[in-house]
Amino acid sequence: MTAALFILGIVLMLVGISVSVGLHELGHLLPAKRFGVKVTHYMIGFGPTLFSFRRGETEYGIKLLPLGGYIAMPGMYPPLEATEGGRPPARRRARLFQRTVDDAREVSNQEIGPGEEGRTFYALSVPKRLVVMLGGPCVNLVLGIVIMAIVLFGFGVAKGPSTTVATVVECAVPASEAAARPAEQKSECQPGDQQTPAWQAGLRPGDTIVALDGQRISDWDQLSALIRTDAGKTVPLTIERDGAEQTLEVPIIRTERPVTGADGQQETNADGSPKTAQAGFLGIGPTQLREPLPMAEFPGQVGHMIGQTFTALITLPQKLVGVGQTAFTDRERDPNGPIGMVGVGRVAGEIASQSQFDVAQKAQIGLSLLGSLNFFLFAFNMVPLLPLDGGHIAVGLYEGARRRLSLLRGRGPTGPFDTAKLLPLTYVVIGAMLCMTALLAYVDIVKPVSLFG
Repeated sequence: MTAALFILGIVLMLVGISVSVGLHELGHLLPAKRFGVKVTHYMIGFGPTLFSFRRGETEYGIKLLPLGGYIAMPGMYPPLEATEGGRPPARRRARLFQRTVDDAREVSNQEIGPGEEGRTFYALSVPKRLVVMLGGPCVNLVLGIVIMAIVLFGFGVAKGPSTTVATVVECAVPASEAAARPAEQKSECQPGDQQTPAWQAGLRPGDTIVALDGQRISDWDQLSALIRTDAGKTVPLTIERDGAEQTLEVPIIRTERPVTGADGQQETNADGSPKTAQAGFLGIGPTQLREPLPMAEFPGQVGHMIGQTFTALITLPQKLVGVGQTAFTDRERDPNGPIGMVGVGRVAGEIASQSQFDVAQKAQIGLSLLGSLNFFLFAFNMVPLLPLDGGHIAVGLYEGARRRLSLLRGRGPTGPFDTAKLLPLTYVVIGAMLCMTALLAYVDIVKPVSLFG
């Protein structure tokens, strides 16, 4: 791996995530200001502030840890007298968390100046509150759709391998030996490794295979089958390079190769180990044919991706149990399991540093990852638990239903729901999220997921 490209991939992904978070918070900020709510802070990240400036009554800034963001609006926890219709509160018994609840309520309302009670979050009508809270997740949903449109229409979808060479492998390593090598050695030749025929013959990316062993080549499957059966032979290979054909003599070597099925996936033995066989090997990889996705198929593709995101979210607690077992035992990590910010950065670095991909392919894979992350941000923030946006949406829907029911019964309008009562549950959710973040960060460091071996 090229260290500079690896770091560049991480930086670009962090920028993409930060922009996604910033736009998410902008989705809250703009409607809040449009409805007259006083917004005191707009921050990307958490922890110490790296940079900030003030425009009017709002401080805008970037914090050290790129783990999310927030806007601060007075009145997220309404004053107790407002929730009780303006009547002085009755004497209440001291209870667990009461001081914490009272402190949170005080902090939430401390920046409400004289005459600004109408500019608080709790003073908004229920529909306006829902617009403010839905603004952030909906921005991520739209952003994910736009990114995937760029990927599927701009870069296109794979339609199978062509006979044009995309990569030339330098060394031929038997499949079982390659699987046993440490991750840092899988992509590099080691002393004693045999050079591939393609490397020795001087094949280059961009060459088109025209014929092999006297047979004209029409597609990659035909070429692959001929290479496998010509093991141990020196055969003529005709290529087209820069518009002209030329013929090379190449010795097809016999080596241990993975066995793949009709679906292109590697087959396994009864014990779960990869199935291998002796076969001919040339040492080239094909260019994938791509074409834009038909417009009519786009809604279905996006709907499928969003559905998969919600399915992954539902199964997240169960998968986190497996991650925990992986962290503290010898259990292998599930490559399809959840990863944290550290893992996302590492994957982005791997994508950027892989030599078998051109710039367009790297951009496509990176954008696909960023689009999927935006779909996850949308789904995760719709979970109906505070402090997530979905929790505030659920409170707003409950409050609206309660008010309508009160009016139907002739009891008059009710005050805003006292969200401060849910603080104990909110702290449990925050604690769980912090534990999840720490667990994933730890596993991403000690047992990282690698997309390329």
